[in-house]
Amino acid sequence: MLLISCPNCGPRDETEFHYGGQAHIAYPENPNDLSDREWAEYLFYRENTKGTFAERWVHSTGCRQWFNMLRDTVSYEIHSIYAMGQPRPDITASSPKAAPEKPGEFTQSGAYGQAGEPGLAPGTATAPTTSEGV
Repeated sequence: MLLISCPNCGPRDETEFHYGGQAHIAYPENPNDLSDREWAEYLFYRENTKGTFAERWVHSTGCRQWFNMLRDTVSYEIHSIYAMGQPRPDITASSPKAAPEKPGEFTQSGAYGQAGEPGLAPGTATAPTTSEGV
């Protein structure tokens, strides 16, 4: 289970949110001018990135506001949460991560200080290895 830090409401359980797909997909300026293939590409073609990915989320049971999130699709670690309309933050693998002061403490990046397993709830031993139960 993820703990997502809503920009308006603060940290909340992931069950309060809904995934909205890939972030930064601009609506076509003149959709009527697009061919069927171009329209289909806009509607259905999305990146399937292994690693850091920009996503849209809505706090559906809270403030009902949309926001963007940079999340690692392998480890589920949340790197950054930022407002709609803002450019994607530059996250580099070599940038140091702020470690929590106490084990089990939540950080702004969405990571817990738990035995080197980012993005897991306190007391969770390992990350999921299959899609079962996800």
